[in-house]
Order: sequence, then C-alpha cells, then structure tokens
Amino acid sequence: MDHSGSVEVAALKADSFGRIALMRTGDGAPFVRRDLRHVPWWLRLPAWWLARREARGLRTVAGMADVPQLLAWDGRVLDRSYMAGDAMYQRPPRGDIAYFRRARRLLQQLHRRGLAHNDLAKEANWLVLEDGRPALIDFQLAVRGRPRSRWMRLLAREDLRHLLKHKRTYCPGAITPVERRVLRRTSWVREAWFATGKPVYRFVTRRILKWEDNEGQGPKP
Repeated sequence: MDHSGSVEVAALKADSFGRIALMRTGDGAPFVRRDLRHVPWWLRLPAWWLARREARGLRTVAGMADVPQLLAWDGRVLDRSYMAGDAMYQRPPRGDIAYFRRARRLLQQLHRRGLAHNDLAKEANWLVLEDGRPALIDFQLAVRGRPRSRWMRLLAREDLRHLLKHKRTYCPGAITPVERRVLRRTSWVREAWFATGKPVYRFVTRRILKWEDNEGQGPKP
C-alpha cells in the first residue's frame, strides 16, 4: 500500500506514548497510524519499545483474519490495517452467544500462532465488527513464544479468563460450569500483577502522566 500523500481523517486516541489516527491513502484506502514523533523525549524509549512489540506481534499473526495487518514500521510510525467496527463497550454484545463463541475461536488461532495478547481485560481491545464478528486490536503488550511452553499456556489461560469475564458481563446465563471453574482459578501471574505491577502502573499513569484508561473505557467522572 502506497502511503505517500496520505491524510488524517480523525484522531482516535492520544496519550503520552503516541498518537493514533485514522488515515486515508491518496487512493482513498483507510488505515490506522500510531505516530511516535511527538512523544516527549523522556518517554520515547518506552513508546518505541511498545510500538516495536506491537509490530512484532502483528508480524506473528500476518494473514490471520480479524486482527490488524502490519503495513509499515520504521521506528517512529506504525501503520496497520483498519477494521470497521466499534469497541465492545460502545456496542455491547449483550446476549450474543455467537460473538463469544467466535471470540474464543479467535483466541485459539492467536495462541496456536505462538502469541498471547496479554491485554484483554480492556473492552477497548475487543471490537464488534460491522457484521457482528469479534476482532482484536492493540498488540503493544503481546508476548511471543512456543505455543506449548508452560509460560505461553499460562498467558493463554489468562487471555481466556479475560474473555470469560466479558462473557459473564454480557451473557451471564451462557457461562458453563467449566468456564466458571476457569474464572475461579487465578494464576500467580495475576496475583503478582495486582500485588506489584498494578500499583506502579496506577502511580505512573495517574500521578505522573495524569491519565487513566479505566480498562480501556476512557476517563470517568
């Protein structure tokens, strides 16, 4: 895809780690751009690290349906394909059992490729496409590895737990006994995150960067 002459259509998100915008090429094709060129100097290294991680994750799922496709990454700007739809919290799949069945199959495909998304608690990272199918975006925290390794199986189970939490919210009557057991079984990764990582994350984002994502649903009063 030739991105020369591309123009910005709309800003989608902007924070301390970059600006995300919906773009359009000279021939009218839409795509999404993550631009790091205006990141403060003291955050350029972590912003670059996150964007590079996303690029590597997208290369791992190249050709897979219902995930973005990497178009370009030059160390400052990351371009990926555009998928028309809404975030889960904007168009909640209430009572839509088919959505969650497809979402589980999508996760299985992701994990077979050796990739764990690692950020699926955020409803903003789950899309409801125009035809109602699920899709995944934002691979900045994705982890690559051997699909059958103990570490990757653990991360895959955490991905599944987050999906089941959303299913419990929007299709509570469809949760099976097996899924209830999965939801009750927490891992040491989750416990370690809540004990150590999350307090640091909240301090940095709320006190230093002055923003809060509320699990991907934007700031609340």
